[in-house]
Amino acid sequence: MNSLWLPVANPDFFAQVGPWFMALPHCKTLGLELVAAEKGKVTIKLPFKPELIGNPETSVLHGGVVTSLIDTSSGVALYTLLHMPEAAATLDLRIDYLRPAKPDLPLYCTAECYRLTDSIAFTRATAYQEDPAKPVAHSVATFARTGSDKGEAA
Repeated sequence: MNSLWLPVANPDFFAQVGPWFMALPHCKTLGLELVAAEKGKVTIKLPFKPELIGNPETSVLHGGVVTSLIDTSSGVALYTLLHMPEAAATLDLRIDYLRPAKPDLPLYCTAECYRLTDSIAFTRATAYQEDPAKPVAHSVATFARTGSDKGEAA
């Protein structure tokens, strides 16, 4: 088991679900890598790939790629608080794009599930490259919980 996953609510469960998320077709195509996880928080890395460029003149990543990174990171963050599998679906995702991602550098996203109720998970996330203090984007999102695990509801 990855020692970076030990502080999650259920390390055995997350040791299965974390890699499962990274193996989803869109995550695999993008090359997403789970870098770290703790209770309520994850960091996921998106390596730079030329095929992810949205504007060939500037080599800026496509906005949909950034959105996928943020949505996935936010969703995975809520699973750090769960003890068993359950379905969750993005209800709302709002992203403020603050600056373009620089070409040839990886993009990271740190997402936090800061409130978990019986039916809704609330998250916030920051996408950045070299310095989290200079974000590429900020987001807030809500996820519908459709399973029976009530996790760390607060």
